[in-house]
Amino acid sequence: MSATPRASAVSTANSATVAKPVAEATRAVVREFLAARMAGDAGRLVALFADEVDWLLAENPAAPWIRPRSTAAECAAQSAELMEYTVPEMARARVDTFLVDGADAVLMGHVSGTVRATGKSFEGPFALRLTVENGRITRHHLYENSLSIAEACTP
Repeated sequence: MSATPRASAVSTANSATVAKPVAEATRAVVREFLAARMAGDAGRLVALFADEVDWLLAENPAAPWIRPRSTAAECAAQSAELMEYTVPEMARARVDTFLVDGADAVLMGHVSGTVRATGKSFEGPFALRLTVENGRITRHHLYENSLSIAEACTP
């Protein structure tokens, strides 16, 4: 048996050493993103999103705030549009899981709200995958109960 570590073990240890600061930076940006969303701070959200964002949220013609986006300003505007079309006092979001692996973060939880125009409520689980590169969010993929939202938007 050799007294020197195998190359793969050294490589894995080095990868873990590098990944930890990346994961910590990702976690910090995601926490800042959540705080900015809660505060409705559009300027801070624009600064947190990259100039070009890989945005994925299934289009929902019944919900005007759910549409394709790709720029920092468009992505940041989604928060304001959501508040315009829903009743902010009735909005609830709970994050149950917050996982970070290097530059990627996944949040899972439950969201609910009420559509202003119809007075109808929606609710359901969500999963949000974010990728952070150079301190900015480059990927925003949101999976949610789009049927419940569409039903709440329909008079």
